[in-house]
This record gives sequence, C-alpha cells and structure tokens, in this order.
Amino acid sequence: MQRLKANSVGLVGVVFMAVATAAPITAMTGNLPIAVGFGNGTGAPAGYLFATLVLTVFSVGYVAMAKRITAAGAFYGYISHGLGRIAGMASGMLAVLAYIVFEASIVGVFAYFTRTTVADQLGVDLPWIVYAAAMLAVTAVLAHFDINLTAKALGAMLVAEIAVLFAVATAVLLNGGGPDGIPVEPINPANAFTGTSAGLGLFFAFWSWVGFESTAMYGEESRDPKRVIPRATLVSVVGVGLFYIYVSWMTIAGNGLHGAVEVSASASPLDLFFDPTRSYIGAWAVDAFQWLLLTGSFACGMAFHQCASRYLYAVGREGFLHPALGRTHARHGSPYIASNVQSAIAVVLVGAFWLTGQDPYIHLYTLLAILGTMAILIVQTLCSFAVIGYFRKNHPEDRHWFRTLTAPLLGGIGMTAVVVLLVLNMETAAGLAADSLFFALIPWIVGAVFLGGLGLGVYLKARQPERYEIIGRIVLEDAAERAEQPTDQPADQSAATV
Repeated sequence: MQRLKANSVGLVGVVFMAVATAAPITAMTGNLPIAVGFGNGTGAPAGYLFATLVLTVFSVGYVAMAKRITAAGAFYGYISHGLGRIAGMASGMLAVLAYIVFEASIVGVFAYFTRTTVADQLGVDLPWIVYAAAMLAVTAVLAHFDINLTAKALGAMLVAEIAVLFAVATAVLLNGGGPDGIPVEPINPANAFTGTSAGLGLFFAFWSWVGFESTAMYGEESRDPKRVIPRATLVSVVGVGLFYIYVSWMTIAGNGLHGAVEVSASASPLDLFFDPTRSYIGAWAVDAFQWLLLTGSFACGMAFHQCASRYLYAVGREGFLHPALGRTHARHGSPYIASNVQSAIAVVLVGAFWLTGQDPYIHLYTLLAILGTMAILIVQTLCSFAVIGYFRKNHPEDRHWFRTLTAPLLGGIGMTAVVVLLVLNMETAAGLAADSLFFALIPWIVGAVFLGGLGLGVYLKARQPERYEIIGRIVLEDAAERAEQPTDQPADQSAATV
C-alpha cells in the first residue's frame, strides 16, 4: 500500500502547520474587532481565556486518542474507532467538507487583503480574482512536494505575523497602555459573559482556533508520532490561547476601554490594530502589518490545503470516493492526486463566487468559513464522545477518570455549547452575506453531507461488508491495535488495517 513519507516533519513543523491553520494575524484582525464592537466588548480577552480552558480540556481526550491511533484522517479514524464505522464515515464526510471549503474561504480573504494593500501602497488596482488565482497556483505547486517544504514556508510566514502582533502588544505594555493604562477588566473571567452579545463574542473566540486539531493529520509523516502529535496539540492550543489573550488585552489597552469599542464598531475596524501600531511603533509598522496580513492569510490557506488533501487521501486509500486519491508521489511521498483534486475543487468554488459577482470578503470568505466551521465543530463534538467510547472498550490499562472520561465529557459538552452559539449567532456572524441564498442553505448542506455519510455507512454494512470493515481502519502500524503482537516485538512503520 502506498503511504505518506515518514519522518518528514518534527515537532516544530507540526506546530507550525497547526498554528498556521489558526492564522493568528487573520484571527485577531478578523475576529477581535467583531467581538469587541458587537460581542462581549472589552471582555473579549476573557472570552479567549474561556475558550483556551475549554479547548485544553477537549485536547486532553484528543491527545489520549493520538497516542493510540495515528492516521492521516484524524477525526475520521478516531470517531470510527470510538463511536463505530457508520458514525466515522459520516464524520469523515463532514471533515472533508470543512477542510475543502476552508481553503477557498481563505483564498477570498487573501485576495481582498492583497487587492486593498497593493492599491493603497503601490497604486495598482487589479481584479481580486487575479490574486486568488495566484494563490491557488502557488499553493498547488508547493503541496506537490515533500511536506517539509511547506512546513518551512509556513514557518517563515508564521514567525513574521506572530512577531508583529507581539511587538505591538509589547510596545503598548512597555509604554503603560493607553488612556486607561493597563486595565484588568478585559481579563476578568466574568466579563467573558457580558457585553452586547456574549454569545457572539464567545463564538468568535472559538472560531479563532479552527484548525488546531490538524496536528493529528500529520502523524504518519512526523517523527515519533506518539510523542510529537500529543505535544504539538497541547502546544498549539495553550500557546495560541495565551498569545490571543495577551494580544487582545494589550490591543484594547492601547486604544482605551471606550476607544476600543468605538473603533471596533466603526467603518474601519482594522484601526483597532493600526492605531496603536502607528502610535507605539511608527507608520512604517502599519505598512508592514498590512503586508503580513497577506502572508498570514496565504499561510493559513496553504495549511488548510494540506489538511483537505490528507482527508481526501485517507478516504481514498480505503477505496471510498475514488481509490486514486490514496496514491502518493513516488519521490516526495505527498498525496499529490488528492492535492490536485483539492486544488481543482478550490478553483471551482472561487470561480463560482467570482462569476456570480460575489465579494471575496463578504461572501466567499464569510460564507464558506461559516459552513466549514459548523461542519468541523460538529465533528469535534463527536470526537470528544468517541474518546469515551474507545477507552471504554479498549485499553483498560490506559483508562483514567479524568483523561479518558471526565475531560472528553466536559470537552464534548463545551463543543456542543459552541455549536449552539454558532447557530444562534450565525446571521450576525454572516453580516451582509446573511441575505444570500447560500447562507440559507448552509445548515442544509451540513445536514445533507452528514446524513449522506450515515447512509453510505449503512449501505456498506448491508451490501459490501468487506469494505465496511475497513472504514477508518487504515492507520500507521506502530500505533495500531495489535493485541496479538507481544509488547516486546518491534513494530515497523507500515500502514495497517485494524
């Protein structure tokens, strides 16, 4: 069986890939102004604190599964082992949907930022589709090669965007803050649930982490996946959380409590970041900030492309959708056919929005982001309960009252609450795009894909039991279930069906 290239990326590389999908600079500039202006107000940093705690608890169970199962399909494999093959197939289809549309969504925000920045700073005004096409082409080329190349490119972009956000926040701190100094109200946990719409603020806080769970997808390509993936997951969740809290807190402090809410609700919400950058560092830093918005969104889109390719690959190598998706490149070990298919899908999605005259930010980015977020949050919720189911039936030596029961239970309840927050605040989150037909279809699309996955699972169980048996069961052998193998027998790194 063809497999992904082993030992391609280490702990730092996996962390870069996961954090790039969260896209700190895009998450901060895109989500924080909405949370401050229309959500939990100056309590937004406390909202990030709350989200950090919930996602850390979720990660405890997720990490427990990662130590036992290593597969490119991540959620697909985890849920099939914990809740059964039928639920696994439905979840796999939802995860494929989510990561497929995420890339096209990020292409939209990249094209928007690029067109605006190039026009403002260079005086060149090109149609947004030109920049979208360029991003799609470069992403497709990079994804064809060894994932280590992508990890290095993402690493450089990620360090730059984190550096500028950290620099601005630290400049505010060292200068004693803005009109109100360094207020403590923004990090008071109680203020996470205050403001105009606490639910909206909390949803955008959780939205800022979408993609952190992608660490598990790179298990087959990482060095020592049983150690690298759990560590990378916790580093990504906790590290990103602390960073979000610090940056959002200092950003509000730099503008002042009243000023932060006022500018966030204005026609120029990015001034929430640009004003303190200009005041505490200089006008040149604002220009640099704008360019880093481009590289940050590009890195995010490229990371989501890798995620989508690996889900398509995982499903394809088990013979679903099309077996050709399960092929890997003879030299680079990349899922190159799945990658090419993902590129083609992204081209179709972006092209459809362009041909129908939609805006790259208002429609392409926002609508596809909401669609993907709804799908992946449902899958995350099911994954929490899958941890409980898996360890209830397997590995009594690893069962623990907190790691394999309480933590995943609390994580599942927390994820369920986030899904409810999304449903309740979906129209507000969509903004001007809420009037579109596509927005109205989002819940129906998610429901249809999930039910279609359930139906496929039931059909395979009844009519093709041999194919049903391998749903979510192709994993890296050194992490597979090997009850018949003595514990002192060394395992190789080949793929196995369990």
